[in-house]
Amino acid sequence: MTVFAEGAVRLAGFAGAVLGWSPDAFWRATPAELAAVVTAASGGAEGAVTPPDADTLAAMREAFPDG
Repeated sequence: MTVFAEGAVRLAGFAGAVLGWSPDAFWRATPAELAAVVTAASGGAEGAVTPPDADTLAAMREAFPDG
């Protein structure tokens, strides 16, 4: 879980700081949407940041409910 948590923190921080996304927007985004935006924002560098898959996001939502 530590590896996922570290990745989620980086991605959430990126989404908020660079994209201006609220936490709600971040958690509602699909992995494909997040990957597309991160790829575009990072200059199209494939594999620069790998977003979590849908199952991992669902587990995070269950483990850390915020609303």
